[in-house]
Amino acid sequence: MNLMISPLSQTPIYAQLEAQLRQNILSGELSANEALPSIRALAKELGIGIITVKRAYDDLCSEGLLVSLQGRGVFVAPMDSERARQIRMAQLAEKLRDIRQYCDSSAITREELIDAIQKIYEEEFL
Repeated sequence: MNLMISPLSQTPIYAQLEAQLRQNILSGELSANEALPSIRALAKELGIGIITVKRAYDDLCSEGLLVSLQGRGVFVAPMDSERARQIRMAQLAEKLRDIRQYCDSSAITREELIDAIQKIYEEEFL
C-alpha cells in the first residue's frame, strides 16, 4: 500500500488519507478482510499524528469501508459489488457538484458542460 501525504495541500491530511484508502479499497488494491497497519504504525510511517490516522480510520469505519475489531486491529470490510458501486456513485456526485459550482461561477452553461464531456469521451474512444 503506497500512501502519499502532502502537507502543502489545501486538503486536510486526514481527508487525503481517507481518499487514498477509499480508492485503494474500491480499486481492489486492498481486499476484504485485509488488515491495515495499526494507527501508531501508519502515523509513524507517514510522519503524521496518531489522531489524524484515527480520524481517517474512524470516518472510513462509519462509511462501512473499514471494520475495527477491539484488540485485533482495523480491517477492510467485506463489500458486495452493489455497495462499491453506490460508494463510487456518491463520489461522482460530489465531484459533479464541484464541477457544477465551477460552471456556475464561470458562466459555463449546462449545454457547454455536456458538450465538453461528450468531446472528452469521443477523444478517448477514437
